[in-house]
Amino acid sequence: MLAQRRSRYHLHVAATAEDLRTAQRLRWLCFMARHRPADDPDMVDSDDLDPLCTHMLIEEAGSGQLVCCFRFLHLRDGSEIARSYSARHYDLSPLADFDGPMVELGRFCIHPGWRDPDILRLAWAELTRFVDANGVRMLFGCSSFLGADPDAHAEALAILRERHIAPRRWLPRVKAPQVFRFARVLARRRADPRAALAAMPPLLRSYLVMGGWVSDHAVVDRDLDTLHVFTGLEIGAIPAARQRLLRRAAG
Repeated sequence: MLAQRRSRYHLHVAATAEDLRTAQRLRWLCFMARHRPADDPDMVDSDDLDPLCTHMLIEEAGSGQLVCCFRFLHLRDGSEIARSYSARHYDLSPLADFDGPMVELGRFCIHPGWRDPDILRLAWAELTRFVDANGVRMLFGCSSFLGADPDAHAEALAILRERHIAPRRWLPRVKAPQVFRFARVLARRRADPRAALAAMPPLLRSYLVMGGWVSDHAVVDRDLDTLHVFTGLEIGAIPAARQRLLRRAAG
């Protein structure tokens, strides 16, 4: 996978230990610094899956500032689903029968000081290249809401319940010790679609417009102060017009 240039940004695979550490530092800034403020440059977010993943970095070309990072964990098929990060929080046994290559997209984050939509577009262009090059049939991962209080995300969760719950054959089951069963709790709530979409993380919105789906419960992560839902996207279900747009962006 070659380094790519799009607009003002430079995208490349982490090739050195320093590349990976820079990504881990951005992850800490996005996921942990909100509630664990510190100026120590040695603070990083890392785990035992990092050595097994491909890490993508998007930098501002002029300054070299890292503005976005994410990682791929490539699985042969559903029989390897237990290797994923998501499987630590969800019972994914229904997906063990998925027949085809899968990729877990993880630790996706954009620097809090950057709001350029081109960053997300470039990330999806790279995802598209990776999916096509490897014959991937499903993307999945955990989509995180900032803040672990379910009430703060009720509007967005209500629209997920109405429109985006996973097909029964793939529906993840409860595994984590603390979850919010929003499909049950919010069964009578009718969401304002505009407000709900505005309250969603950008990556999750992207999944949904392409036909993605979510678990019927959210995991409450007090350690990271986040609420996350399992998110899946079957590549074959992406509308043809959307696929053409993605491939055009991927070049």
